[in-house]
Amino acid sequence: MALTTTIWHNPRCSTSRATLALLEAHGIRPEIRLYLQNPPTEAELRAALKALGQPALALVRQKEPAFREAGLTETSPDEALIAAMAAHPVLIERPLVLHDRRAALGRPPEAVLSLF
Repeated sequence: MALTTTIWHNPRCSTSRATLALLEAHGIRPEIRLYLQNPPTEAELRAALKALGQPALALVRQKEPAFREAGLTETSPDEALIAAMAAHPVLIERPLVLHDRRAALGRPPEAVLSLF
């Protein structure tokens, strides 16, 4: 059975583009999820965080205006952060690569190569 690789991608982000190009240069053709147009559900976010092995804060873009506008802080509970990311996908850190029940953030892009 072939393993699926997915990247939560924002083509306007240079780091996301660099991560996708790096994967492709290594012969990896990921499924591309344009997460701003096709936001993950709360359940998908929980699964991604489990695969990442990190708390919700690790996947949140804290400098986005929507973070403060939603009344979030660094001490907000995971459930509040997950709900906010599902409602406002601009809050999701990018790019996230998921592969074989594991995940890595492409910051820097080379970090995702640890999945393969």
